[in-house]
Amino acid sequence: MTRQPERLRVEVPAEAAGERVDRFLASRLEDLSRSRIQALIREGRVRDRRGTIEDPGARVKPGEELTVELPPPKPAEPQGEAIPLNVVWEDDDLIVIDKPAGLVVHPAAGHDKGTLVNALIAHCGPSLSGIGGVMRPGIVHRLDKDTSGLLVVAKTDEAHQGLARQFAAHGRDNRLERAYIAFAWGSFDRPQGTISAPLRRSPKDRTKIAVLREGQGRRAVTHWRIDETYPGTDGRIAVSRLRVTLETGRTHQIRVHLAHVGHPLLGDTTYGAGFAASERRLNPEARSALKALNRQALHAALLAFEHPRTGERLRFESPLPPDLLTLRNALRSGTSNVNGMQKRITTGLQK
Repeated sequence: MTRQPERLRVEVPAEAAGERVDRFLASRLEDLSRSRIQALIREGRVRDRRGTIEDPGARVKPGEELTVELPPPKPAEPQGEAIPLNVVWEDDDLIVIDKPAGLVVHPAAGHDKGTLVNALIAHCGPSLSGIGGVMRPGIVHRLDKDTSGLLVVAKTDEAHQGLARQFAAHGRDNRLERAYIAFAWGSFDRPQGTISAPLRRSPKDRTKIAVLREGQGRRAVTHWRIDETYPGTDGRIAVSRLRVTLETGRTHQIRVHLAHVGHPLLGDTTYGAGFAASERRLNPEARSALKALNRQALHAALLAFEHPRTGERLRFESPLPPDLLTLRNALRSGTSNVNGMQKRITTGLQK
């Protein structure tokens, strides 16, 4: 049953004449802060007999009655929403999803609906592990909002515990395997390598992750291998497509590590600012594809693990989604022979 808004009525006494409406209501409604009242005014929830009050600084008049409408409280638990899911595998223990870019994994500040969790609640009903708490039911690991690809969710507590142990080991026990496809700016000086640099929240900007000195952050290790390179209009390599694997699983790890070594992801406006000159080196088709991408060029392409109940080895691969496929094809259209040497090489994961 849908709860109706609560309406509070307050009469303005003579001695309050001329006060700001937000200040007056805050002094009379002790359970509401002034900032909360200002928000209600901006939402059109405060009225006098003439209609809706739109300005928190409007002056009240003696004898008039103000009505404050309080919306019903939002439910503490996420609600199911009919959001389409690309289900790769599902049984009584777990479900594997191919997550599109733009979908937040679980509710958080500013994202209380429209998340993967909301979709999972609608799809699975009550059969999700409760270990992650009411806001993250079944969530064993996560992908950034604008990272696409494979993600496994636990439907039972036993499955959650078994999967969590595998993710905690990060493949060191040979049970878990994950690989990402990343499109990074620039030319690397060797075909493969490892980035080992500790990470933690940036002390200057809490919305970002930063590389800090040894001992000041959490251990983070990223392995990369070049799968393909693409020339710019000047014939020099402008973009490298990488196969990336993780030895740890820190927030924004791939994005921050690649930016740290001077090769941020294409489309990453958080960690890759300042690469406008590199964009100008792309062919027109690639510039257009990058502009349309509107997110970091990162895709969780491979996920393999041991089924937590049966012990069966499960392995899933996700092809490049349409936006990254368009980008790759546009970058390939710049293939050319410069000084007799082809500037595109292919060595693996996805052709």
